[in-house]
Amino acid sequence: MRNLNLDQLQTLIAIADLGTFAAAAEALHLAPPTVSMHIKELESRLGAELVVRGRRQADLTPAGEVLVREGRQLLLASDDLVERVRRHASGREGMVRVGVSAGVSTRLLPRMLEALAARSPGVEIRLEAVGSAESMQRLKAGTLDIAIVASPQPPMAEVKQTPWRNDPMVALLPAAWEAPDRIGPDWLASRRWASFAPATQMHGLIANWFGQAGHHPRPFLALSYPGALKSLAVASQCAALLPMEEVEDLQGTPGVQIRPLQPPLMRPMAVAHRHQPPPSPAVEGVLELLAEFAGLAE
Repeated sequence: MRNLNLDQLQTLIAIADLGTFAAAAEALHLAPPTVSMHIKELESRLGAELVVRGRRQADLTPAGEVLVREGRQLLLASDDLVERVRRHASGREGMVRVGVSAGVSTRLLPRMLEALAARSPGVEIRLEAVGSAESMQRLKAGTLDIAIVASPQPPMAEVKQTPWRNDPMVALLPAAWEAPDRIGPDWLASRRWASFAPATQMHGLIANWFGQAGHHPRPFLALSYPGALKSLAVASQCAALLPMEEVEDLQGTPGVQIRPLQPPLMRPMAVAHRHQPPPSPAVEGVLELLAEFAGLAE
C-alpha cells in the first residue's frame, strides 16, 4: 500500500471537524471537487469507506473515526518536523522538548523560561508534563531532548543524568490548626493530609518518611499537581507536604502556616539528556540555563 497523503488526511479531519464537504473546502481554500477527490483517493488507498455522505451532514464511519483520531497526532508530528527544519534552515536555533515531572515547581519554571527568552530568543521550549520513568524512555527514543526527573533513575547508556536540585520538603497547614514548630510523622499521621499521586517520586518519598517512623497512613487526597495541593491547605481542608520552593509565595499569608519537617525530608532531582549524538547548540543553551538554577534550595 502506498503511504498516506497528508493533504488528504487533513481534508478528512476538516470534514470531521466542520461537518460538511463544503465547509471543509472553504476552510482549506480548496475547490469542492478537490475535497471529494481527496476523500475518494484516501478511501481507495485504504480500501475502506471513511465518510457517509448525507444530504446535509457528512458523518465518519468507524474506520474514519480511527483514522481521524490517529491522524491528528500524525499531522502534529509532521508540523513539528517541518518547523524544526525551517528553524535550522533559517539560522534559528530550534525547538527544545523538555519533559518535567509533577514535582517541578510551578514557580521555578516561569523564572527559567523568562531567563531563557532574554538570553536566547531564538530557542523555543516545548514543555511536556511527563513522569520521570516515561521521560527516561522518551529520551532514549529521541522524542525528548531534556528531562527534569526524580533522582536517581536507573542508568541508561544513551542518557546522562546530572544532579540538579535537592529541595527541602515542608508542611503547609491551615492557619487554624494548632501545630508544633516542626511537623513529625507521629503528629501528622492522625490528621488530614494530602499527597502526590502514587506513581510519583514525591509519593514514595513521603510514604518512606512516614514508614521510617512506623506509620503507613493513607492520604486524604492524592493529586498530581502542586498547585492543587496548595489550594487544599489554603481552603483549610487538610495539610499538604510540598517542596519549600513551591510555597515560598505563601509566607506571611494569613490563611496558612508553613512548618519544617522533623526528621527533614529532601526532594532530589536531576537533569537528564542524551549525550550521543552530541546535543545541539539549542539544547546546550537550555542545559547551561538549568545549571544556573541548580543546587540546594535556601
